[in-house]
Amino acid sequence: MDISLLWYVLAAVLVVAGLAGVILPALPGLPLVFAGMLVAAWANGFDRIGLGTLLVLGLLTALSIAVDFLATALGARRVDAGPLAIWGAALGTLVGLWFGPLGMLFGPFVGALAGELWHTRTLLRATHVGLATWLGLLLGIVLKLALAFAMLGLFVLAWFI
Repeated sequence: MDISLLWYVLAAVLVVAGLAGVILPALPGLPLVFAGMLVAAWANGFDRIGLGTLLVLGLLTALSIAVDFLATALGARRVDAGPLAIWGAALGTLVGLWFGPLGMLFGPFVGALAGELWHTRTLLRATHVGLATWLGLLLGIVLKLALAFAMLGLFVLAWFI
């Protein structure tokens, strides 16, 4: 068996895990996608994927990390969420992982709501903060998915052209 095949399999596993990580907050999504692409480029001796392509992919990865932090923060800050709401959203996201897709979808909202409710003791305010934080997280996921597909498209284009 050719050893380079093992490197390509590892690259594919990293990319697939990274794509899952775009949606699952416990995995570093686009950094894993980038790592998989880097392994594939290395396995090919950088013949098809050069430094320029890798730099652009690296910049898109860095942008995804910024999006991760900014989307949630902007959603929460827009409604002046307290720190407990932000911590609650993060904790709700992690707990939501155990409850499948619905848990991942509603965990951040419930966590932010609980955190803000604990802080302000006002249900209407806590609901407003929970929704804003949740929408920020959702926007972040959508933007990271767009970046993931842009990275995949760029990689495939560079590989075959």
